[in-house]
Amino acid sequence: MLGTVIGPRVRPLTPLGRVEALGRPFRALRPGPALIGLVLLALALVWSGVGTQRFDEVKQARAAEIVKKRAAGRKGDLALYQRINDRVAKGEAYHTVALDEQRNNHYPTRPFVTVRMPTLAWSSLLLGTTGWKWLGLGLLAATALAWAAQLRRLAAAPERLAAMALTVAAGWQATLPMIGLKHDVVAGLLLSLGFALYRPNRWWPAWIAVLLAVLVRELALPFVLVWAVMALAGRRWGEFRAVLLLLAVCVAAIALHASAVHGAQLPNDPRSPGWTEMQGLPLVWGSFADVTPLKNGPAWLAGPIALLALVGWAGIGGRTGLFALLWFGGMSIAVALFARSNTFYWVLLMLPGYFIGLALAPRALADWVQAALGHRPTRHGTLIGA
Repeated sequence: MLGTVIGPRVRPLTPLGRVEALGRPFRALRPGPALIGLVLLALALVWSGVGTQRFDEVKQARAAEIVKKRAAGRKGDLALYQRINDRVAKGEAYHTVALDEQRNNHYPTRPFVTVRMPTLAWSSLLLGTTGWKWLGLGLLAATALAWAAQLRRLAAAPERLAAMALTVAAGWQATLPMIGLKHDVVAGLLLSLGFALYRPNRWWPAWIAVLLAVLVRELALPFVLVWAVMALAGRRWGEFRAVLLLLAVCVAAIALHASAVHGAQLPNDPRSPGWTEMQGLPLVWGSFADVTPLKNGPAWLAGPIALLALVGWAGIGGRTGLFALLWFGGMSIAVALFARSNTFYWVLLMLPGYFIGLALAPRALADWVQAALGHRPTRHGTLIGA
């Protein structure tokens, strides 16, 4: 029985401990299942390319919708948030201003999640555009360096350098002057930073980063749920209690925001059209192409690259790989099921961390092919617990 020796007794491994003990999981595959898996992966890569190419039609429809709305006086999200910030800077109350601007510019104000949390608007009072520009650059640099450190025990130097480069490329929007108006970009950076900062014996920096992410964008809350599941699976009770506290603080903040929004709503305020389009994974991959440098390449390329990034995360194994699969895979499914074509920016919550998996994909594919050929290593590799 797998376990750790403590005195004369053997303590069984936790569910997470069993995952960590497996090491690089593709190495443990038997030749038959590994070969079948490779065939299915090849088919999935082809299908994802076709699906992403078809997403171009959705993107063109979205562009036509934007032109129509701007002709009707709606000038776009960033212009809306800037007007809100300007009025808050003059002393007006955030929620009153936000609902007034959204109402007057044909944006829905119902349900409460259609109104952004006030965190960025309030922080702009202190930082301004220039301060946010430097903070965005600092967050991007910190995230790249944090991932280089996180992967020190898990990846070779070339892979770590590639991970840093991919972090900068996928997080390029952090360099834009208006970063302080981009809620999903900021929240995604903070989540990727929190993921990288986590250590089993020093999780409080990640706790702070994730809290800030949820205070910026409530859609980051599922990240906390994944963390709670991981802490529970590892039977890390002190960490689990801290994550429950984090969850409680986040829910309380969202509840206060909801109460303030409800207090400023009017009976005839416009309602959101809902989130039930169920456009599938091509929306996810096409959205990745829309918000990353992939937009400069052929449309069909985004799907296969996104799938290979997940393969890279799966191949690294351990807590890091499992957490990545649960978060990135779960969020991708949520976007596929609930996002509309004009809420493509939800995928920004996964960036830049998602595409770090590309740096790990060659090693993962090599392990997979070796397993299919029946070349099983004598050891499963380094235990991955970070």
